[in-house]
Amino acid sequence: MSAIDSNSQNQRVTIDVQLERTRWSDHLAEETKAGLSDEPPWIPPVWFYDEIGSDLFDQITRLPEYYPTSAERQILGDHACEIARITGAEHLIELGSGTSEKTSLLLDALGENGLRRFIPFDCSEEILRSASGSIAAERPEIEVHAVVGDFHEHLDALPMEGMTLLAFLGSTIGNFEPDQRKRFLAEVGTVLGSHDWLLLGTDLVKSQDRLTAAYDDAQGVTARFNLNSLDVMNAELGADFERDGFDHMAVWNQSESRVEMHLVALRDHRVTLGALDGLTLELAGGEHIRTEISTKFTREQVTTELNGAGLEVVRSFTDDNEDFLVSLARPAQNRITQR
Repeated sequence: MSAIDSNSQNQRVTIDVQLERTRWSDHLAEETKAGLSDEPPWIPPVWFYDEIGSDLFDQITRLPEYYPTSAERQILGDHACEIARITGAEHLIELGSGTSEKTSLLLDALGENGLRRFIPFDCSEEILRSASGSIAAERPEIEVHAVVGDFHEHLDALPMEGMTLLAFLGSTIGNFEPDQRKRFLAEVGTVLGSHDWLLLGTDLVKSQDRLTAAYDDAQGVTARFNLNSLDVMNAELGADFERDGFDHMAVWNQSESRVEMHLVALRDHRVTLGALDGLTLELAGGEHIRTEISTKFTREQVTTELNGAGLEVVRSFTDDNEDFLVSLARPAQNRITQR
């Protein structure tokens, strides 16, 4: 079920709600219950992001150990004009847009080449409304059509008229399990027409020390960010986690080529989650809950996975240190596209 409304103060802002708040809450509850019932237990990373968690993540992006945000911003700053020239995009879609801070670099470059519409896509209606209003005020020449949705379910709701650049930045795709990533890219390949483009940000494999440091900084900001998820679950799920009974851990999983963040129990715990039908979680000291995965890629892996979704890489861009990769891809020329 969807609802579309326009911002009364700016008729060039449209909010298309594909994901109702209650349905999203039910989905998160079901996913969390399934994760905590798994062996070993895990939770979806959405529980990081209350107001405190969002502020902590903003601090993380500015830490000396955490390179992905600054590396991707450098790439966009250096190559946004080239991306605009190659794609000629009239419409820009950003998946998982949040506040669309980095997207301003693309909006500026595309705006000089005839950009007509920006489509931010996110699961948070509140954040989308705020960001859309700000963007429309700063760029009155561009129509903003925000879509509230889950990019695992609602990509087919994206308005795809005209030449479109679909951006999925921040290496968010690294948070997906391999099968989930494969399904997602396949759907992207189906959504894009022959004249459309995908701009994909991915973090690259590097030394284990640098990778783990990025998720376990010396100031302990990432640890506080991870532990804050316990406070969020206590508030949102009626849980009784004892925050001081857990510690943060970041490890490099070589076989899966990913960094994993965990919460490690410092003592035995019996936790009840009232909003999950009274689910009880028992953890012995030393056992852990996985809170996030962040896959790191090689250039060849990115190309292979995009090819598997019917997409061909036209250009690849890296930062000066070659820490991060932004790939510009389009539907393969031998693919028959139907709309």
